[in-house]
Amino acid sequence: MRNILFRDVDVIATMDPGASELKAGWLLVEGNRIAALGEGEPPAAPADEVIEGHGLVMTPGLVNTHHHLYQTLFRAVPGAQDAELFDWLVFLYERWRGIHEEAVHVSTVVGCLELLLSGCTTTTDHLYLFPRGRRNLIDVEIDAVGEVGIRFQPTRGSMSLSRQDGGLPPEDVVESHDEIIADSERLVERYHDARFGAMVRMALAPCSPFSVTPELMRDTAALAREHGVPLHTHLAETKDEEEFCRERFGRRPLEYLEELGWLAADVWLAHLVHITPADIRKLASADVGMAHCPSSNMILGSGIAPVAACLEAGMRVGLGVDGSASNDTSNMIREARQAMLLARVHGGARAMSGRTALRLATLGGAQVMGRQEEIGSLEPGKCADLVLWDTRGVEFAGTADPVAGLLHCAAQHADVVMVDGELIVRRGQLVDARLQDYIPRHREIAAQLT
Repeated sequence: MRNILFRDVDVIATMDPGASELKAGWLLVEGNRIAALGEGEPPAAPADEVIEGHGLVMTPGLVNTHHHLYQTLFRAVPGAQDAELFDWLVFLYERWRGIHEEAVHVSTVVGCLELLLSGCTTTTDHLYLFPRGRRNLIDVEIDAVGEVGIRFQPTRGSMSLSRQDGGLPPEDVVESHDEIIADSERLVERYHDARFGAMVRMALAPCSPFSVTPELMRDTAALAREHGVPLHTHLAETKDEEEFCRERFGRRPLEYLEELGWLAADVWLAHLVHITPADIRKLASADVGMAHCPSSNMILGSGIAPVAACLEAGMRVGLGVDGSASNDTSNMIREARQAMLLARVHGGARAMSGRTALRLATLGGAQVMGRQEEIGSLEPGKCADLVLWDTRGVEFAGTADPVAGLLHCAAQHADVVMVDGELIVRRGQLVDARLQDYIPRHREIAAQLT
């Protein structure tokens, strides 16, 4: 078991229940767990490596609660840059239908590298598009993530309503009900690891109410609950979605989801832009989690999610970078800044502090994913997932509060990233430099598909 001591860190923002911040702090990692932390001189225990933290701020690893990793191949595509959600989807489905195993593998690696370099140590992914004959794409993702070393919670997504059935996607990227259920069960049985500190956990995630049948929503929920895995989907992202649900199901999106038995503590929902105060009370009462995706909501013009009201009601809220085709970056620390800024546009300067936004990006995300006992804060016994941020650069010159400064002064990249006790980023660079070799191939595949 290898021990690593971080010492003389300017500030350790623990995100623990008391929001403790340790000045001139130290933290000891034993193996893959946090053993101890404190202020001042560390105990005289032997360490295999000592990392000096002068000029650095330490936070827990950031947690990304919503993404579509394959979309890193489809950034800033002409024709989609200025489209709203439904038109954006219809346009891009014609390009996404060409994805294949290598495209998924390479885009997963590149997307995870970008996340890691921005301080993210845990990510979920929502892969719901399976072109005909290419059903093993989740397996490909999991293999790719194993090369990178990030903690991963893939969700087996699904679409069963093609255009001819009143949905949006072309017929060759949807699957039958039975195919989806069978493959979902296969993936859960093969990959889901419920043990403390697991590097891979599964979830099940029909794409959205307008892309699957009610029967699939119900049967997916039953399967997930049989195996003890969480549920995820998009909801209330746009006004078009609300109109679609009213016309097709006679209900608003949240009412429809409630009817299907989806309002429960094992569910987290992406977006929740168009919800009412009554909806928020209902979601909070059912302990449903929220993946807030501010950049995506801004780029697609979807609106501003009422995050401050959701937090005030007691909802679990985390952040998601969302797919790169609707954000065009997978940078978690930037996403935390966007969350802070957008909340202030919506509700004034006191609507969200920098520390609150950092909490959403760390412990909030862990709570949304039901992993708050393992990750999301720096406490003894928790997984050694942590980040050091260098605050000696010009952008931080004159910063009086370095913790808030991570967002106010727009930190871009992490200096050190540790996942499960392994140092993956040092001095802002990947320890395994060979992973950078995927980037040229990523460009080639993107050019072929777009």
